[in-house]
Amino acid sequence: MTGVLRESAFEASIESGLLALGWSKGSPAGYDRGLGLDPHELVAFLKVSQPDEWEELIRRLGGEARATTKVAERVAKEIDARGTVDVLRRETKLNGVGFRLAFFAPANDLTSKLRARYEANRLSVVRQLHHSESKPSDSLDLVLLVNGIPTATGELKNELSGQSVVDAMAQYRSDRNPNDLIFKHRVVVNFAIDPDQVWMTTRLAGRETRFLPFNQGSNGPGQPGGAGNPPNPDGYRSAYLWQRVWARDAWLTLLGEFVHDEEVLDAAGVKTGAKRLLFPRFHQWDLVEALVAATRVAGPGVNRLAMHSAGSGKSNSIAWAAHRLSRLHTPGDPAELSEAVRAAGLSANQPIFSKVIVITDRRVLDAQLQATVAGFEHTPGTIVTIDQDSRQLAAALAGNTARIIVTTLQKFPVVAEAAAKVAGARFAVIVDEAHSSTGGEAMTDLKKVLTGINPSDDDALLGAAEAAEAAAAEAAVTDATDLLAAQMAARGRQANLSFFAFTATPKPKTLELFGEFVELPGGEEQYRPFHVYSMKQAIAEGFILDVLVNYTTYETYYRLANTEPVDPEVPVGKASAALARFVTLHPTHLAQRAEVIVEHFRAKTAHKIDGHAKAMVGQGAAAAARLGGVLRHG
Repeated sequence: MTGVLRESAFEASIESGLLALGWSKGSPAGYDRGLGLDPHELVAFLKVSQPDEWEELIRRLGGEARATTKVAERVAKEIDARGTVDVLRRETKLNGVGFRLAFFAPANDLTSKLRARYEANRLSVVRQLHHSESKPSDSLDLVLLVNGIPTATGELKNELSGQSVVDAMAQYRSDRNPNDLIFKHRVVVNFAIDPDQVWMTTRLAGRETRFLPFNQGSNGPGQPGGAGNPPNPDGYRSAYLWQRVWARDAWLTLLGEFVHDEEVLDAAGVKTGAKRLLFPRFHQWDLVEALVAATRVAGPGVNRLAMHSAGSGKSNSIAWAAHRLSRLHTPGDPAELSEAVRAAGLSANQPIFSKVIVITDRRVLDAQLQATVAGFEHTPGTIVTIDQDSRQLAAALAGNTARIIVTTLQKFPVVAEAAAKVAGARFAVIVDEAHSSTGGEAMTDLKKVLTGINPSDDDALLGAAEAAEAAAAEAAVTDATDLLAAQMAARGRQANLSFFAFTATPKPKTLELFGEFVELPGGEEQYRPFHVYSMKQAIAEGFILDVLVNYTTYETYYRLANTEPVDPEVPVGKASAALARFVTLHPTHLAQRAEVIVEHFRAKTAHKIDGHAKAMVGQGAAAAARLGGVLRHG
């Protein structure tokens, strides 16, 4: 009983926190298990937000009681067919009357009616909701409803009672029926929560249910560190969940502008026809929200750097950022405009950016961006992929229709030129470091455009020193942020161009151009990323492997080369250094070592992970070059 009381206290604490943030206390008795929603909350929202439509429904359906029943039944069928997110975002019709099930925050305050409808949303938290058709006695600790429609569940455990988030996940896997209506066709996410950690899943599948961490990181949001959450001097470590993520405006924004369906691909990357619901991980949500908040204050012309490791889900982060930045407006109240925004010539309720340009050569990112942004309401033609020539890009930049433009690195100079020529234009440029793997003609062409280095020039036309310098400069320019840095250095800063760079391993020059300048205690100055999701955290959370765990060293056996039958005695230190230097740098030794490594990879490793296994070699430049030759020609 003590454990139950402690868990109840944790539950009550979360509820009181939500009530203080504008949520209302819902009644478990109002939930209709057959329909999977609360009809009375639904109708209460319609009456306030769309009184004319509600009165028309009453007239056409023959009274308020019948209208309540028929509307609830219609909404339930629409959710079964279209999904909760689509029903919340788009119109539903009944007997020729169209109505909305939710209103999301308008981009600006020019239309007071839209703001009033947004404020009419009814967010309610229900404790101990008896949800199950198969087990009527089962109850969920917390359910979050928006206008009577369940959107999330929470299973709580308190470590003081001997249980943790692990037990909450086990309860979802073993004790919850994934075929119950609330899990199969209603909520978009399920949270396992204890006082220290939060994990989440968008789909229950019994013992196969996969939970993902939804934690800030050991040093707090956007900071380098490991897994988990930092200590909270004001309460539970996991309090950010209900204080920030479940805050009224934040939760509606998540439902309106983050959650979306994505295509399920098979092992070969081919669409299967199935879809799954995608809910952002904490660092993705936190990054986008931080970018939006900072840009609303700073206005255009400020660069930001997201240092996000492999395994961070950068494609989706970029897609969400592009969507949010394309709709970002200045505050509606002129008194809230910052000096920086005023200096940029912007007034209240104006879009901060004319266009958002996503620089990509990756088909995966291109497709992901299109699918993600297209999942939100938008006017046809507002998302444009440049698949022809620079004239197509120039037309899209100068036109009034396109809001998000997806183009390639090679065409970036057209963007820079347009920023200088198109009057009043303000461009947000989002670039992903993944182009560092782009080899061959594409990267060569871009180096020629941005750096003025032509790798095809005959070295005979240059002096030896000049040729070496050019080759070194060319080799140094290896990824998108390097290339854009060269372009920015050549053209100078443009106040109407804002860069949002995504990279896992920023170089010092990248940090200087895209990072934030800070002064540390003691007067030391440093450039830092705007937001960090570290490799350490990605490894700790299980999204990438720690390559140092199973690495193998190459042991070397030394024998002094001589013609005598017995090795002569020589000073150990001097001989060891000479031997090590001779053996390590000997071409035969390098070739043999490379052969051992490559053959081991071919025989033991290459077939793993469905044939997609990779290996990393820690060795000097000369050995790496030799190994590259073996890989190319062996």
